[in-house]
Amino acid sequence: MNPNQTVEDESQPSNSTVARRIQRLSLHLTPLPPLQPSPQLNMLTCAKASKLEVDHGPLSSYMRGKHREIQEKIFEFFNSRPDLQTPIEISMDEHRELCMRQLMGLVREAKIKPFRYVVEDPAKYFAITEAVGSVDMSLGIKFGVQYSLWGGSVLNLGTKKHRDKYFEGIDNLDYPGCFAMTELHHGSNVQGLQTTATFDPITDEFIIDTPNDGAIKWWIGNAAVHGKFATVFARLILPTHDSKGVSDMGVHAFIVPIRDLKTHQTLPGIEIHDCGHKVGLNGVDNGALRFSSVRIPRDNLLNRFGDVSRDGKYTSSLPTINKRFAATLGELVGGRVGLAYASVGVLKISVTIAVRYSLLRQQFGPPKQPEVYILDYQSHQHKLMPMLASTYAFHFATQYLVEKYSEMKKTHDEQLVGDVHALSAGLKSYVTSYTAKSLSACREACGGHGYAAVNQFGSLRNDHDIFQTFEGDNTVLLQQVAGDLLKQYKDKFQGGPLSVTWNYLRESMNTYLSQPNPVTARWESTDHLRDPKFQLDAFRYRTSRLLQSVAARLRKHSKTLGSFGAWNRCLNHLLTLAESHIESVILAKFIDAVQNCPDARSRAALKLVCDLYALDRIWKDIGTYRNVDYVAPNKAKAIHKLTEYLSFQVRNIAGELIDAFDLPPYVTRAPIAMQSEAYAQYTQRVGF
Repeated sequence: MNPNQTVEDESQPSNSTVARRIQRLSLHLTPLPPLQPSPQLNMLTCAKASKLEVDHGPLSSYMRGKHREIQEKIFEFFNSRPDLQTPIEISMDEHRELCMRQLMGLVREAKIKPFRYVVEDPAKYFAITEAVGSVDMSLGIKFGVQYSLWGGSVLNLGTKKHRDKYFEGIDNLDYPGCFAMTELHHGSNVQGLQTTATFDPITDEFIIDTPNDGAIKWWIGNAAVHGKFATVFARLILPTHDSKGVSDMGVHAFIVPIRDLKTHQTLPGIEIHDCGHKVGLNGVDNGALRFSSVRIPRDNLLNRFGDVSRDGKYTSSLPTINKRFAATLGELVGGRVGLAYASVGVLKISVTIAVRYSLLRQQFGPPKQPEVYILDYQSHQHKLMPMLASTYAFHFATQYLVEKYSEMKKTHDEQLVGDVHALSAGLKSYVTSYTAKSLSACREACGGHGYAAVNQFGSLRNDHDIFQTFEGDNTVLLQQVAGDLLKQYKDKFQGGPLSVTWNYLRESMNTYLSQPNPVTARWESTDHLRDPKFQLDAFRYRTSRLLQSVAARLRKHSKTLGSFGAWNRCLNHLLTLAESHIESVILAKFIDAVQNCPDARSRAALKLVCDLYALDRIWKDIGTYRNVDYVAPNKAKAIHKLTEYLSFQVRNIAGELIDAFDLPPYVTRAPIAMQSEAYAQYTQRVGF
């Protein structure tokens, strides 16, 4: 240190010091042309392999489909409006107001009117939702509350009189609304809701009441600040002339005004409280609602599945409370479809940032040679490449789910309704759980830089975390899938019909549950292991064995524990069954997508990615296959070796694969995923 240098001099770095720091950052962060693996790390087994030639244009067109144009319109609007872009540091109150302005701008300035698509073209609606959620996840959820939940309940549970009265106001945001289902004491158990709607035949009104604190409507989006209406789920209570005096007709939905349309003041009999600051999604104004003798007209009952006449008589086309309840919830399954679809969008953003950073970042290397890109390390490939493959797999699976949901909305086919209910429950649970884990893995893959708020992982992780809970807790949803599989297993032996969606179970009772072939169990050629028939058979074999074994366990334990106790005793087994089944469906849809891809180069790239997804999943559960000799030891070793090779090959085209997601810079704006010139902003944030 220069003895003449003062303390003030010491606190001000010299120009040469700043230049040296920037140069050092540049060495780590500037990409060398163009995304090739470091030659010194090429594995011997991979050295002879040629890199696939991939044009991300045709691949992106195949991925994005026919609704690409409206998504780009949304991205262009927000890119042109910096005042509507969410800053890194923002208070809860400011975020809520910004979120409402974003929604208003989207609808009234960009002229994106999504409401009609909720029923007419669900695929287009979900494409809009994905784009909106990519801009700000809070905006995506607020958007969904307005149009899918509040608006969707009016369209799907109401009749023509409700659509005529409310459609325009919901569409243009004159009628911002809420979806008041969850209560303080009841979330997943909707049939246990306690809020009441008692019919008064004298005034021809329903009286909405919160009978106790446990019945307070809780976590209601749009309620704390902006909502003017709420679809309130309550037990319909009718007066009778018998000794009981009243009859409980089960849970129904009612439109309840909660604020004055002109003054925005809370209406009489309604208490609204703010749920406050949350872990994430603080642009959404969640609130709590309590009702004290709130009177609404009889016409405010959403009466598609049950109605009350002027003289208090109840009529319904469905004979029982359970059937009416199932029909009501069946019409609300779009929320799960949307969450599964949106979760894949979050995974695309996260994987894109992590992979781009890993293709730019250099660290360590052989003596006296350039440092190595971190994605050339086998451990990093093992962390990110199967995740990239899973992102593609989930994309095609949720795309299929949206197609089936759209078909269901058009045909109202009863079998299809059941299929979509089970598929949406399974995919929502599986995809959101996987994305939540992957967000942490992606943050770790970016080291310390991933911890900077500006690089998005914190906000993505916090905002997405609740996806595992709302629209159905993931563990509860997987049990619904398992229950559906067991019902079909039972139907198989009683001569009942089998669902079209799960028709592989028809074969599973014979082909898949026969003794493993000792010859094929030892086949280890690359062609065999990359054969989609082998891969799909392996997935389905595992599911079928799990189904057979858990059915036997349930029969055994139900004799001593009863049906509820037996279910609880086998619960982990049931969850594993449901996850295995969903993985089988995901792989089947990925294989279909590969085979249907019209561009040869894109098809070859997708086949590579699909093989990695399938073999990585088989390897992760290799113990199951070894225990029953479905896979011999030498074959297991070959699967592991091939999985490593495929990860390396996918790494070679990782840049093209993430480019095919076609996410605009505004969405993947993390500085660590950008070119070096963008790092000037990053370094300036900390005072350089």
